[in-house]
Amino acid sequence: MLEAVARAVWAMLPAYVPNNAAVLFGGGRPIDGGRTWNGKRLLGDGKTWRGTAVGTLAGALLSLLLNRVAGRVEGRTGWSLPRFSLRTGLALAFGAMLGDIAGSFYKRRTGLARGQMALGLDQLDFVAGALGLARLLAPRWFDRTFTRPTVAVVLLLTPLLHVVANAVAYLWGLKDEPY
Repeated sequence: MLEAVARAVWAMLPAYVPNNAAVLFGGGRPIDGGRTWNGKRLLGDGKTWRGTAVGTLAGALLSLLLNRVAGRVEGRTGWSLPRFSLRTGLALAFGAMLGDIAGSFYKRRTGLARGQMALGLDQLDFVAGALGLARLLAPRWFDRTFTRPTVAVVLLLTPLLHVVANAVAYLWGLKDEPY
C-alpha cells in the first residue's frame, strides 16, 4: 500500500510543483491581458505568462531530477518508481498549468471571484489537465504509470495535499486565503 502511494505521488510530483512555483515566482502580465467576456475577466490577474512558464519549467526540471535520484530511492526502499522523459515531464507540468487556467476560466464564467474556493475544482483541475496532456503526448508511459489504483490514490490524496500546501502558503503570507 505504501509503495502504491509513493508511486502515485512520485508520478504526480512534476504536476504538483508548477502551481506552487507560479505562486512563488510568477506575477507579471496576465495571460488574458485584462480582456473580458460578457463583462467578466477571461482569467484574471493571477494567471500570468511568467507564472505559467516558470511553473512548467519547474515541473519539467523536477521530473529530470527525479530520474537522477530514482535509483537511490529504489535501492533504499525496494520500490519501483516511474521515470520521466522530457516530453512526459513537460506534459505533466504544462498540463497542470493548463488545467489550472481552465479552472480559472470556469470560475470567472460562474461569477466566482479570484481566490474564492470552488470545492473539488480547485483541488483537481490541475490533475485533470496534467493527466489529460500526459495521456495525449505520452500514451504508453501514461498507461504503464497511471493504473486504476494509482489514479484512485491520486484522486484521493491530491485534495488533502492541496489543502495542506495552501494552508502553509497562507501561513507564510504567500496566499491571501488558506484554501
